[in-house]
Amino acid sequence: MSDREIDQQLVERAQKGDKRAFDMLVVKYQRKLGRLLSRFIRDAAEVEDVAQEAFIKAYRALPSFRGDSAFYTWLYRIGINTAKNYLVARGRRAPTSTGFDSEEAEGFEDAELLRDVNTPEAELMSKQIGNVVNETMAELPEELRMAITLREIEGLSYEDISTIMNCPIGTVRSRIFRARETIAERLRPLLGTSKDKRW
Repeated sequence: MSDREIDQQLVERAQKGDKRAFDMLVVKYQRKLGRLLSRFIRDAAEVEDVAQEAFIKAYRALPSFRGDSAFYTWLYRIGINTAKNYLVARGRRAPTSTGFDSEEAEGFEDAELLRDVNTPEAELMSKQIGNVVNETMAELPEELRMAITLREIEGLSYEDISTIMNCPIGTVRSRIFRARETIAERLRPLLGTSKDKRW
């Protein structure tokens, strides 16, 4: 039985009034949702509050969940919208911190420079790269920042991102491409790469 099928069974049980089934979904996705929200809200206590509010909204909206998308995709969308509303209500823009480390370098093409963290020079380079990536992501328009965060940091598929962001897959691909290009452009001077190479 797939993860999605297990979730669907839990959702169906919760829709019939089984609160333990919904609790199991909360336990399963609490950390993942918190990690996603921390990309937009920096304060841990605020992240916890927003995550709790998102789960409450999800519970209230559960009767309308039809299973057209995976439960976590639906939950992520609720979480992101809750975070956006929270930040707007406080007059703040969604900041992003990638928490970049050498393990995440595996997701980048041609990133050998990022993988070698054995020397002080390499550690300094990795830190500088992380700072540039964080700063660049924080400056990206919200739709680009969200798309690249969901893809590169959360590891979601284009289909799931399309559902969460409520836009066509082509738009998702375009946003991720534009975000990657912006980051690559800012990293070029640091990595000494030419314009025809991304990293």
